[in-house]
Amino acid sequence: MKVVQKQRNSRMCIMCGLDNSAGVRAPFYSMEDGSVVTKFSYREEHQSYPGRVHGGLITAMLDELGLRALWSKEGGEFTYGVTLSLETKYRRPVPYGVTLYGRGVVVKESGNFLTSECKLSDENGQTLATAVIKYGKYDPQKIANGAVVHEEMCYLNEDGVTELPV
Repeated sequence: MKVVQKQRNSRMCIMCGLDNSAGVRAPFYSMEDGSVVTKFSYREEHQSYPGRVHGGLITAMLDELGLRALWSKEGGEFTYGVTLSLETKYRRPVPYGVTLYGRGVVVKESGNFLTSECKLSDENGQTLATAVIKYGKYDPQKIANGAVVHEEMCYLNEDGVTELPV
């Protein structure tokens, strides 16, 4: 599927933060169908049991995909929200040190609320984890507690990716 636009990364987010040495540093792409896709790898320091990623970090990636799906749908505009509920289903162990794909899509939007469905897959397309996530849209200044939001979401590292398998 074709990439429409690369999304911005933040400075310190555990999933996308480029300055966070403990983070995943995942890139995110707005796709032609309005979804968001990421191609990334967890590292050994993201494990729970040897060879497996910690469930909290799996859920964190699904949560990141869910709101970024709204950014894709709205053409890259930063709409801010907070997670109201999140149901994760772990289908298979998620390994670290291998290429993984994540995809998120908005399935319902009304007023100040939205619902996204997200999944993580391996390179063979096998689903590893899924989530249904509900968000409330909020003013970024109320969420950020005085931080300058646009300074946090400032990195746009173009990488030439034009297509991704979904």
